[in-house]
Amino acid sequence: MASRARVRAPELIGAGGWLNTGGSDLSLADLRGRIVILDFWTFCCVNCLHVLDELRELEEKHRDTVVIVGVHSPKFVHEAEHQAVVDATERYEVRHPVLDDPDLATWKQYAVRAWPTLVVIDPEGYVVAQHAGEGHAHAIERLVEELEAAHEAKGTLRRGAGPYVEPEPVPGDLRFPGKVIQLPGGNLLVSDSTRHALVELAPDGETVVRRIGSGERGLADGDARTARFNEPQGLALLPAGPDGRQRVVVADTVNHALRSFDPATGTVETIAGTGRQWWQGAPTSGPAREVDLSSPWDVAYFADRLWIAMAGVHQLWTYDPAAGTVRAAAGTTNEGLVDGPAEQAWFAQPSGLAATADRLWIADSETSALRYVERDPRAASGADAAGGADTADEADASKTADAADTFVVRTAVGTGLFDFGHRDGPAEQALFQHPLGVTALRDGSVAVSDTYNKALRRYDPATGEVSTLATDLREPSGAVLVGDDIVVVESARHRLTRLRLPEEAVRVESVAHRTRRAATEVAPGTLRLDVVFQAPTGQKLDTRYGPSTRLLVSATPPELLADGAGAGADLSRELRLADGVSEGVLHVSAMAASCDDAPDIAYPACHVHQQDWGVPVRVTPAGADRLPLVLAGLDAESGPDAE
Repeated sequence: MASRARVRAPELIGAGGWLNTGGSDLSLADLRGRIVILDFWTFCCVNCLHVLDELRELEEKHRDTVVIVGVHSPKFVHEAEHQAVVDATERYEVRHPVLDDPDLATWKQYAVRAWPTLVVIDPEGYVVAQHAGEGHAHAIERLVEELEAAHEAKGTLRRGAGPYVEPEPVPGDLRFPGKVIQLPGGNLLVSDSTRHALVELAPDGETVVRRIGSGERGLADGDARTARFNEPQGLALLPAGPDGRQRVVVADTVNHALRSFDPATGTVETIAGTGRQWWQGAPTSGPAREVDLSSPWDVAYFADRLWIAMAGVHQLWTYDPAAGTVRAAAGTTNEGLVDGPAEQAWFAQPSGLAATADRLWIADSETSALRYVERDPRAASGADAAGGADTADEADASKTADAADTFVVRTAVGTGLFDFGHRDGPAEQALFQHPLGVTALRDGSVAVSDTYNKALRRYDPATGEVSTLATDLREPSGAVLVGDDIVVVESARHRLTRLRLPEEAVRVESVAHRTRRAATEVAPGTLRLDVVFQAPTGQKLDTRYGPSTRLLVSATPPELLADGAGAGADLSRELRLADGVSEGVLHVSAMAASCDDAPDIAYPACHVHQQDWGVPVRVTPAGADRLPLVLAGLDAESGPDAE
């Protein structure tokens, strides 16, 4: 094994204590002799949830030598609540010890800058690698195998059962349900996410009529008893087919697929997705069963097609039931809040959808925003004018149709990735906190499941006002109108709650927050940005077909950068900070593709490593003139104290 830097791992400390250990506290000394993988995560982050799934196979395969420790490091205020971390650990079936670090103490000790970040510690207690973002499981497994061999030979590897203690299972009809719809007959259908199933309830919202799915994590079509889901979320009714029946589309989130459920027969079929997660460079349109998807979180029928909140890549996609095709419809895959033409907009984990006649409403969770898609009125008016012309030119007719189908994205409430809170009043100053659901109301307003504020909120487009309808709801994640009532999914109370829509708003004291992360102090003028990437052992950057790395840089506000914004192939770049702008956020997106380094392999295996950073910065004379961001490997110029 190649020589690596000797970097002593700092101790693990967190004011919230330990979960999944049977009540015991852990220290690095307790873990000496084991390979330790620290997973810095926060439960709002879809990329963190991807990494949890990436690590499951490695965790099982190397259970006698590897201990994964989740270090929960909150972004939102709600995520700093201990019970919320307890809930998230169960919700996502985290089967390793978790350190609740509400003050980001261990995060700071390890100089972490992004969610998710993985840190590998060898059996002697030294940091040997750091990885930010997704796609690193193969590299970490290779490193684990090297460490096992080297420390077995040295006599410093300790095998045996790890410190994980499985919590007692909790009975109940629902466990962390996600979304709900009303079926044509009046029953309610709920995605029972943690139990990997759907549940049909009587109109009372409590009596179980039937369960759909075996309850085991997996991707399998079949009848209600044998079908398998993987943390399903969104539900939507398609228009009736030729047989007169309405089928339900299910956003099968962790399977990266759309499933069809026929309430009449109980049959479940896969209609879109391959079961594999979409990565940069993969097709963004084509036959639905041949195109990869990424964490579809909700679905809604709007403008003659099914729209998909593709939380995993910060986009909206569409599914055409008649043609059996999918395509990316809005968003660039960059994470943030940017309005405009659909193909240029930025989203951040869109997680809730609701359709009205002229708008598709979006709960854009990571920007704590309420947004919407509508047809571009300028394009539509141009199409109408062109359509009135007397022409037989098929190309012009095609352009006219395309113009009528042009969409724009707008923001009703919300300002960006780092501002959130609970504030009612005019939309331009109102605040949400990580909303996951939105429901269209009959008066033209919308109800927002304001998940981390534990509230049901209302936005009225006619007045531009935001108000609060109900409080004391535990992580509401979706809702549906039933008669004069609204039925809310209280995900963390494992139930549906029926509320009468109030005529007057609830008075709530306003509170505003910023992200809990401290800003990085940088010097004015030139700032050197270095994205550190070291290919895994046995692999190299493959440049046979052009650059295998990509770097995209932007800023909020854009005026923060006088020079250096934009896309390029080099993972290092010189940025120039503008005079007169004292703080902001640098948005950095990096990707690197590495392939097997063996000339005798005809078709080398390749892997994509990618991460998006949003780095709050404060410009100060004493600040640093270099900003290192570790994608994979170790930064020789920074990090914990080396020996």
